Amino acid sequence: MKIGVVGCGALGSYYGGLLCREDHETHFLLRSDFHQVKEQGVHIESPNGDFTIHPHAHQNPSDIGPCDLVLIGLKTTANDQFPKLIPPLVGTDTLILTLQNGLGNEAALTHLFPPKQILGGLCFVCLNRISPGHIRHMDHGLIVLGEWTGPAIERTLKLVEAFNQAGIPCKSTDKLPQAHWEKLMWNIPFNGLGVAGLLGHAGFESDTSKLKDLPIEQCLDANSLLSAPKWESRVKQLMDEVRSAAGKIGYEIDAGLADQLISRTRTMGPYKASTLIDYEKGYPLEMDSLFREPLRQAREASSPTPLLDRLVLILEELQGRQDKRDLST
Repeated sequence: MKIGVVGCGALGSYYGGLLCREDHETHFLLRSDFHQVKEQGVHIESPNGDFTIHPHAHQNPSDIGPCDLVLIGLKTTANDQFPKLIPPLVGTDTLILTLQNGLGNEAALTHLFPPKQILGGLCFVCLNRISPGHIRHMDHGLIVLGEWTGPAIERTLKLVEAFNQAGIPCKSTDKLPQAHWEKLMWNIPFNGLGVAGLLGHAGFESDTSKLKDLPIEQCLDANSLLSAPKWESRVKQLMDEVRSAAGKIGYEIDAGLADQLISRTRTMGPYKASTLIDYEKGYPLEMDSLFREPLRQAREASSPTPLLDRLVLILEELQGRQDKRDLST
């Protein structure tokens, strides 16, 4: 396949790198890492074996042209760049696969492309970008992918096969919207609480009007959240709220999924979820796709989410503080 990768951070570089290693014609659309990748390639550390790949490196999507497959690994805060970055890569037969977090990404793409060309993928993987062109893979790696318009078809299964052949554990789903809610059962607590921990327990226990006065404490990695009983309890409560909301919307999620997700997370050690890393680097949080849109849908379905309500308020407070710091520098 000719593959275009848009959003070459940890996620795009890792999965694009595995496909490149399998000798697919892989093109990376790059910004800050362009010169490093063009000259040195991408180095990936992994418990499955380290390797370096040399994809075609570009700064302009028009230099890539239409692809067989477009992989989108952009942060959802950059979705407003879809009209600029993706159309030059898309022909009439191109498959567009978004690997982004949260809800609403496939729908955003339908404003630009026929829905039948769009797929979504849920990534269950521990990755960090260490430096330009340097990715560290720590654990897991499964992609669950599905068609935006319905159940898996022949092309879906062929794509799954191609990913597996490249060393990417991959399986298909006939229920992509439900799979998104299943992924949110991990993303909302571990991404959200990791950042919300900066206001400590007081962020959840004090009057909401006092959030602006609370001091900053320490962020919380996955291990920290599961090592302290009160934080672990919040993880479980958020998982329950997400599962209940999904059920009200019409997606019946297995009751044992929460325990499975927590068990998998215990193997990650002191892993920092992507939202926590974004906050530490001063990047905007993926508020809409990961938190506000799930909360909106839960409210629309009349599903109570008291902890998610408070989590969103805390994250908005922290984002506001960060925005004020940015304006003052």
